[in-house]
Amino acid sequence: MIVTRQNLEAMEEEKLAPYGIRSKNTRGRAYPDKEPEYRTSFQRDRDRILHTTAFRRLEYKTQVFINYEGDYYRTRLTHTLEVAQIGRSIASALGANVDLIEAICLAHDLGHPPFGHSGEVALARVMRDYGGFDHNKQSLRIVTKLENRYPQFPGLNLTWEVREGIVKHESEYDVSDASEYNPELRGHLEAQIANAADELAYTAHDLDDGLRSGMITPHMLEGITLWEILAESVNWRGPILEELSRHQMIRRLIGIEVSNLVLATDKCLRESKVKSVEDLQRLPYNVINFDEDMVRRNRQLKDFLYANLYRHHRVIRMQVKAEHIITELFLAYKDEPSMLPQHVQDMSDERGLERNICDYIAGMTDRFAVDEYQKLFDPATKP
Repeated sequence: MIVTRQNLEAMEEEKLAPYGIRSKNTRGRAYPDKEPEYRTSFQRDRDRILHTTAFRRLEYKTQVFINYEGDYYRTRLTHTLEVAQIGRSIASALGANVDLIEAICLAHDLGHPPFGHSGEVALARVMRDYGGFDHNKQSLRIVTKLENRYPQFPGLNLTWEVREGIVKHESEYDVSDASEYNPELRGHLEAQIANAADELAYTAHDLDDGLRSGMITPHMLEGITLWEILAESVNWRGPILEELSRHQMIRRLIGIEVSNLVLATDKCLRESKVKSVEDLQRLPYNVINFDEDMVRRNRQLKDFLYANLYRHHRVIRMQVKAEHIITELFLAYKDEPSMLPQHVQDMSDERGLERNICDYIAGMTDRFAVDEYQKLFDPATKP
């Protein structure tokens, strides 16, 4: 039996909640583009994102630990894949569109520059007088302008719903600017799930990486409610935390968080009485959330991670180095644009010099940025 796009759309109609977005109801693409025979429009978007240069580069972009600190630590790519997996699980449980969620999750960090948030801070500072820099906007810029793969149009020509989900990506550390995507409306259910999956993933996995690095020890976590629950759930008594026990506890943490999120969100959806996608987007609050106890427990864990991992002297030292590298690269290219590769120079008239330099630096991997810095500023390194 051959399953066509129409069959897949019929399956969506049957299994999705009334406030889940059907691919057949998409607001469409910016340019004419015949839909595939055996994939939905959101499945095509997911596949297009996977094949981008920007997606492949995420393998060598920092999450918390820079790539050369060890092969085990999360990179921006492994974080993205983990967000997509968690997002799919939540979407499936709540009757949201799993393919739309996956596409948004896979694209949500495409615009991150090298060195994670440190790179973003540096680019935002040097671009302050030239339109600024924000990784959400850069992700949208990549999929609408910068990826050059089709002769018929710039970018990937993704559906409105995926683009809206990218633009309305928000977390505790990221605030969206959706001025061109119905800013009066909240993100659709799938966008809200992607946001929650992102926060859930980086909290659990930063804890995991922090423990493995030794910057965080089990003793330091004593008194953190979620940690005590996890230790009890796997019958860990310490003081040594074996690798297998750590895996069990992180896995258990994700399970607890996902279950709580699904149950609390289902309760919120029932109480809201929403009957459509637009009903949900017009609510004065997000429907995706944890219950009050879990919100407090997550706050306690996040505060701990901020104080003991994100502000650890080793992490701060790398952040300072990263900001210095990004800033000096930008200023050097701006002072002497002829140091840019020719194909990059050729785009300056169209994009503007500063924005063109910003696009170039934002697309670099950690390793490439370090190499470029050494070529420009280390006399012993060949240019």
